[in-house]
Amino acid sequence: MAAQTAIRPDTRKLLMTGGVILLVAAIAALLLYTVLGGVTKQGPHNNAGWLALMLVMGAGPTAVLTLVLGLAKLIGDLRGRE
Repeated sequence: MAAQTAIRPDTRKLLMTGGVILLVAAIAALLLYTVLGGVTKQGPHNNAGWLALMLVMGAGPTAVLTLVLGLAKLIGDLRGRE
């Protein structure tokens, strides 16, 4: 008999959403330090740098919390199927 996936659709969606948000935050951080001139003691050098910084500061914690929730649901899904 083939093994069924124990991940429910809502858990999969949480994990995918958290991963995408984390990827966006990582890309914004990479751009902030490479293309947009970096960050000094006084902050980024231009307006686009400030926008990227705000995106990283907002998307980073949101992604981590979404992934933690998704992982907790995954653990619950796996324990519930046994």
